[in-house]
Amino acid sequence: MAPEPEDELNEKNPRPLDEDDIALLKTYGLGPYSTSIKKTEKEIKEMAKKVNDLCGIKESDTGLAAPSQWDLVSDKQMMQEEQPLQVARCTKIINPNTEDAKYVINVKQIAKFVVGLGDKVSPTDIEEGMRVGVDRNKYQIQIPLPPKIDPSVTMMTVEEKPDVTYNDVGGCKEQIEKMREVVELPMLHPEKFVKLGIDPPKGVLCYGPPGTGKTLLARAVANRTDACFIRVIGSELVQKYVGEGARMVRELFQMARSKKACIVFFDEVDAIGGARFDDGVGGDNEVQRTMLEIVNQLDGFDARGNIKVLMATNRPDTLDPALLRPGRLDRKVEFGLPDLESRTQIFKIHTRTMNCERDIRFELLARLCPNSTGADIRSVCTEAGMYAIRARRKTVTEKDFLDAVNKVIKGYQKFSATPKYMVYN
Repeated sequence: MAPEPEDELNEKNPRPLDEDDIALLKTYGLGPYSTSIKKTEKEIKEMAKKVNDLCGIKESDTGLAAPSQWDLVSDKQMMQEEQPLQVARCTKIINPNTEDAKYVINVKQIAKFVVGLGDKVSPTDIEEGMRVGVDRNKYQIQIPLPPKIDPSVTMMTVEEKPDVTYNDVGGCKEQIEKMREVVELPMLHPEKFVKLGIDPPKGVLCYGPPGTGKTLLARAVANRTDACFIRVIGSELVQKYVGEGARMVRELFQMARSKKACIVFFDEVDAIGGARFDDGVGGDNEVQRTMLEIVNQLDGFDARGNIKVLMATNRPDTLDPALLRPGRLDRKVEFGLPDLESRTQIFKIHTRTMNCERDIRFELLARLCPNSTGADIRSVCTEAGMYAIRARRKTVTEKDFLDAVNKVIKGYQKFSATPKYMVYN
């Protein structure tokens, strides 16, 4: 084979550049004064930054003039001369979406006016039925206002997510499944219902003896979904004046509609949802009006909408049939007494955080607590802890649990509401 020429070898392995070559390349294409011009430009920039820092904040930064040009006295005087606005309701828009649109406003206890818009409001901000702020001279609309919702209704919203999860609800596997079908499925997969052409259930009634986990499951649902959770206790809606309870229900559902997704949970609904009867005095009429407003609101909203209604009671026999009919509360979920396996599971849930001895026979303890609810079992665990504290021990033994079962299950039998519930239902 012929040897390769030297040029080809140099092409494959070029000689690395030394410092002189790099300095030469850097000067390529530069004019005679390039470096001095660059240096001057850099100095100018630094000087401008220094000047800006000394001047303080510029007008363009905050929309305000320099502090040296402020006139606080005249500003204060102008603010005092500015008239407060009046609250009115825009009842109708005449010639909407045109330049000569006029607005009919109703100022409460004064009169109705046909007015124009102020300078600070655009026509798209104002809708029919909206609350607006108007000036006192020409009654021009100056500002749109949010809907009026009673502060006591706003307080019902649960801000922090409850720390209860589905794992903390023992022995309600079937009930959890039914609840998730109604609440989570339509919110997470609405397309399944659209394909089948059916409406998802609107509401769920949870009923069963006290202490079986109805409210607990509702809290677990609130933890699981990102929806806004509004918890209403039935007796909160019973008000002193005529029509107040019904107004609160209306505002409650109005607030729920304004949210992206919302779960409304009525606890102890038998306080307001009792069957209608005439006592001859008219004492219960107000409670019945509140219940009828709930019935009306349940009919009013769309089943595929963003609101789900949960109700809980331990006296389903006293509720009004109008409230229970399908289309209002489609699902009735019974929370029965937990069976042996469920009781064992509840024992394990409540002793998870407790400092117990190793080989405690939870199944034996569950067998010793027949017909007891989850609340009873929790009470047994607390009482066992109290026995350990009394004996100044740091762990809970099986004997503590057995003593606690004797005290809570046998001793408190006469306080149990379960036998009474079983008679009613």
